[in-house]
Amino acid sequence: MSEPCYDIAHLGHVELLSNRFEESLDFFTRVYGLKESGRQGDSVYLRAWDDYEFHTLKLTRSETTGIGHVAYRASSEAALMRRVAAIKASRFKSIGWVEGDLGHGKAFRFEDPFGHVFEIYWDTKVYEPAPEDASALKNLASRYHAQGASPRRLDHVNLLAEDVTEFRAFMETCLGSRVTEMIALDNGRLGGCWFTVNNKTYDLACTEEHGGGQGRFHHVTYATDQREDILRAADIFLENGVHIETGPHKHAIQGTFFLYVWEPAGNRVELANAGARLILAPDWKPVVWTETDRKKGQAWGLKTIETFHTHGTPPVEKDQ
Repeated sequence: MSEPCYDIAHLGHVELLSNRFEESLDFFTRVYGLKESGRQGDSVYLRAWDDYEFHTLKLTRSETTGIGHVAYRASSEAALMRRVAAIKASRFKSIGWVEGDLGHGKAFRFEDPFGHVFEIYWDTKVYEPAPEDASALKNLASRYHAQGASPRRLDHVNLLAEDVTEFRAFMETCLGSRVTEMIALDNGRLGGCWFTVNNKTYDLACTEEHGGGQGRFHHVTYATDQREDILRAADIFLENGVHIETGPHKHAIQGTFFLYVWEPAGNRVELANAGARLILAPDWKPVVWTETDRKKGQAWGLKTIETFHTHGTPPVEKDQ
C-alpha cells in the first residue's frame, strides 16, 4: 500500500438543509443538545460541547432537505495547498475557492461524481466560551450542559452513491483517505466503504444508493462518552415525539453502539459510541464484509430495517 497521507486533519463540519427550519433547529438544540454559536443569513451554526471549532453543524433554511456540503480541515496551510493541487490534477470536479464561512477562513470546494459538495480549509475560528459556558477543566472546549442528549463531538457523516467504487477513488485521490472496512457484494460491486484521514476508525462512510436518488444524504453522527448516554437519549427522543428508526443496538461493521432518528425535516441523525477503538496500524488492511456476513444482521443479530437502505434526503418519489 502507499504511505498514509495526513494532509487532512479531521472532519470539520457538515451543512444540513431543512425545509422545516424552526422545527429542525428546536430538535438540534433543545432535544439533541447542540449549542448555538452564531447566525448568518439563512443559517444557524451549532456545535457539541467539546467541539473545539466554532461550529460542526451548519443548519440552513431551504426548500429541500439533505446535505449542503461536507467540510474537512487540513493539517496546515501547506497541506491545504497540496490537496488543492491534487484535486486540480485529478479527474474530479473542482469548484474553486470560496471566502469561507462564519466559522473559518477561505476554503477550496470540489465535487464528487454524484453531486456532493466538499470543501477543505485551514484557517479556523476556535470556539471561545463565555464565562458561564467555560468548563472548570482547562482541557475542555466548554462545559457539559446536560441539555437534551448532549453529545460530546461530531463523529462522522454517511453519504449515498450509485457507485461506491467510484466514490472510493474520489476519497483516496482528493482527501488521501484510507479505507478501514468495506462491504463486498456478490455481484462484484462495493456495498459500502468506511474512510478515515487520521486514527479514528472512520469519519465518513459511503453506502450504495437504493432509493433512486442522486447526491443524497444518509446521516450525520455525533459521539457520546458512553453507551448509557444513548440509552438516556432514546427516552428523551421518545418523550419528544422524535421518530426512532432503529436501535439502540451495536453495529457489526466498526462496532459502534448506535441509535438512529429522523429530525423533523426527515434528515437521519445518529448518536454513536465507538468505545476505545482506533486504527493505529499504519499498514492497516481493510476489513472486508461479504453479502453473507451482512445478512446476519447487526452485531447482536438485529436485522437492518428496510428504511435504512432506502430512506435518504432529499426524498424521491419511491422513498419510504
